[in-house]
Amino acid sequence: MNAPVTTGNTQTPDDVVIGDNGVAIPRFNHGGTGWRSYEIHQRERVGESTEKINGAQLASAQYAADPYPLLTILRENYPCYRDWINNCYWITRYDDVTSIFTDEANFETRGRLWYYGIERFGRDLREELPVLWAWSKAMDAFTETDTHRLIEGFRKGETDLARDFAAQLPILLLGRMFEIPDTELAPFAIRYRRAQRGALWHPAAQEAGKGALHELVQYFEPKLRRATSTETSVLAAIASVGGTAADVVTTLLEADHETLHGILGNLWMNLLSQPDALQAVKSDRLAMKIAYLEAMRHSPPVITSERFARHEVERFGKLIPEGGLLRVSALAANRDPRIFSDADRFIADRRDICHREARGHYRADGLPQGIAFGMGRPTRHPAVPEDRPRSLYALTRDTAVTASWALAQTLPDIALQSDFVPTMRSLRIGEVFTCWQLPVVY
Repeated sequence: MNAPVTTGNTQTPDDVVIGDNGVAIPRFNHGGTGWRSYEIHQRERVGESTEKINGAQLASAQYAADPYPLLTILRENYPCYRDWINNCYWITRYDDVTSIFTDEANFETRGRLWYYGIERFGRDLREELPVLWAWSKAMDAFTETDTHRLIEGFRKGETDLARDFAAQLPILLLGRMFEIPDTELAPFAIRYRRAQRGALWHPAAQEAGKGALHELVQYFEPKLRRATSTETSVLAAIASVGGTAADVVTTLLEADHETLHGILGNLWMNLLSQPDALQAVKSDRLAMKIAYLEAMRHSPPVITSERFARHEVERFGKLIPEGGLLRVSALAANRDPRIFSDADRFIADRRDICHREARGHYRADGLPQGIAFGMGRPTRHPAVPEDRPRSLYALTRDTAVTASWALAQTLPDIALQSDFVPTMRSLRIGEVFTCWQLPVVY
């Protein structure tokens, strides 16, 4: 590369040079001198053989329906796969995934508002202590009662557990926290779903999602002014810290709804498919908790996290440019045979589900059973803090276990409908990976 040059009548800044293809290339100085450009990353293709897989397969209907075969190919052959078609890197081995997921010095996760490209819309107030406390107390107070409420609404003798339990309970709990009457839950859920789906790479869904965001702001404006000051009202907690309706909607948008929905479906899919395991968890709440941990390892509902390089960084023999996208895969890492024995099997009483992270740390509130992207990075607080609520990981775990235990105790004869074989899938790439149909008899 030459020194900065003049193009036309415009002088480029001292830290930028114009490459041969006319692209402005920033200068990076990490203790040395020299220019880096996208041309370096292009040259990585030379001699790189990836004949076992094609990037187009990773954005196909085949991948959405059953991603395991393709991810196994990546993990065992190309653990850091440069996906030229989708312009990203795939990271699939357990130690590699945990190292990228927890490395905030070099990588970052961007919130859903970033994908929308909306600036100054609202604040995510989930880390405000009054909001955390209200969220925690509401989940603890209403999980069991709302589970029984759902069970009472099951059709006599048979129901679809994925539709009538796993998908409904998180929405009911949100309704409690944000003071949404039962009569308004259905239209709220539709808007909320549109807003969640819009934070992906699909243009039509994004436009629909933007409309849903503005509709939700209008919906919450009068509610926020009339919020009831109770210890289980997240809406009142947001009002107490000066939050606006846009802050309410942003907090909802950035919240982890997918994990609770997805793991309830996936946990019960695995239990109902193994009658012996189901029988064991019916008589022991601790066994239900261990089965939940195993389901989070074996069948995580949030299967990838998108991490972006904060600056140019070299990892796994690759030079990753600033802003480079890494898709780190929980689905592949959680079945890494280097870490877990018989990794493809769901073992309800599995004992090898607490593992050292790549950096030698133990995570008391997460990652013991694998990777749980939806619930964030390891907390810096103790597992059971005295001055703040339990972590999101612990809260989601306790909610899922409480609801599942109540279901098992109330319907002791629950069983999978004869001849039905449940499966997991994503309705759209990037969305929750869960069991969408689970017909049961009881």
